[in-house]
Amino acid sequence: MPAIVGSVNIVNLGSSGVFHIGDVFAIRPISYSKTFAGAGSFNVGESVSVYNYQSTTNVSDNDNIDQPIAFTN
Repeated sequence: MPAIVGSVNIVNLGSSGVFHIGDVFAIRPISYSKTFAGAGSFNVGESVSVYNYQSTTNVSDNDNIDQPIAFTN
């Protein structure tokens, strides 16, 4: 159902965000990311003590495609 929309102020829109005004059938934002994390990463809690004196994270990735986003249209 059409509507009359007044002025719109967009402050920030992320790279995988969707801004839409009006009628729509389906909105499917697509994004992908790759995360590298070493030992002791992603710890949550009130008092976390992690001691990693010799820790390395291998970020070498020789392949071109990890998980393709295909057939989305």
